[in-house]
Amino acid sequence: MAIGALVAGLAIGLLTEPGNPADLPLYTFTAGVLLAIGLYGSTHELEAADVRENLRAVVVAVTLGVLLKAALISAVMVLVVGGPEAIVLGIAVAQIDPLSVAAMGARHRMSRRAKTLLSAWASFDDPMTVLLSFYFAVLALRGGGGSGTVSVAPDQGAGADFLLTTLANVVLFAIALLVWHLVRRLTAGRRTDDSPGAEGAGTRSVAARRADVLALLLVVVLVLVAATYMLVLAVALAGLFVRVGRFKPYVNRTVSGAFLVAAGFLGVLLAQGIDPLPGLALGAAAFGAQMVAALLAGPWLVPGISRVDRYYLGLGQQNGITAILLALALEPQFPGTAGVVGPAILVVNVLHHGANRLLDRKLDVTPPAPPPALPSGQEKPTPHGPETAGPEPYGPETAGGGAARTSPAADGPMGTAPEVI
Repeated sequence: MAIGALVAGLAIGLLTEPGNPADLPLYTFTAGVLLAIGLYGSTHELEAADVRENLRAVVVAVTLGVLLKAALISAVMVLVVGGPEAIVLGIAVAQIDPLSVAAMGARHRMSRRAKTLLSAWASFDDPMTVLLSFYFAVLALRGGGGSGTVSVAPDQGAGADFLLTTLANVVLFAIALLVWHLVRRLTAGRRTDDSPGAEGAGTRSVAARRADVLALLLVVVLVLVAATYMLVLAVALAGLFVRVGRFKPYVNRTVSGAFLVAAGFLGVLLAQGIDPLPGLALGAAAFGAQMVAALLAGPWLVPGISRVDRYYLGLGQQNGITAILLALALEPQFPGTAGVVGPAILVVNVLHHGANRLLDRKLDVTPPAPPPALPSGQEKPTPHGPETAGPEPYGPETAGGGAARTSPAADGPMGTAPEVI
């Protein structure tokens, strides 16, 4: 459907020639709303227990991982296009699309630990790259002698821009968290006052429904405020705590709708022209940077991670809604951004699916090591005697009399996937 929306937007742009939509008065606000919706969608389904379990990995991924990827991609783009805007392009695609990761969550080759890590990485690197994009956009504008800003502090130094933007995000997040705490206390208070009978249960149900409505209202207000002042990091952080209960399916549909709208907008922008060679270089650099980050930072992310898991993490780069929305948000200050990021997204996703299919095929054609065979007609020795046989040297005996070998590939972090590479 996203491809259909992109093609539709491209057709509209080519047939009607509406001009550059980035020049429209409400364009920046609309892009901010779509970006805030996408960031809330990337974090509102994360479980707190999973985050706590992988806290070290998440911190390393969104700091060292994002910075390393952004530096590698930007270095390539400086060589290709030159100018300070190359850094902005590099950061714009340095994140992993959480919606695409959720769609591939059933991949059986990755261990549960690796899947959780990739999901958390994809969810938390989005707000990090958004914040870095806006910060380096200010540096790029001033380095190139341009005007305009994507920050809330246009008249200060770049460092002040970053600090003030971060502080404003923290303040907005703190306000949202306080309101959410009050909503939860109100609901808990009603549950305490209710009797345990059927009537009390009905009252609790009404209180829970009201809490869901208040939570949804809080999210809507938060998205609108964040879009107005580009404080989208606060929305991503709020997604970890503010849960909308029974409205969760509607939030997921809204995120999918925002993705389609963003794809349509991107199509209209691509009708203004594309830059295929820089887009090809940007996509290849983003995919390669993820491989380098996973291979170098993998042992720090998850100590003892298997090689196969590390390879899948290295091939985990996918770009989608956040890269599109960043391209839309940066287009007014950097005309032509969408013409480079659009082809890059296509290149990244083609490389992702092709490389993962090759790795899947490599693992499928390599059979697991067979258990050691016993000579024909010879019974397995029982060193502890026939009456009190001790533990089997190769695991429990199967129904056919053979030994079911227990290997690190079966019990280790990879689950049932064999170590073949």
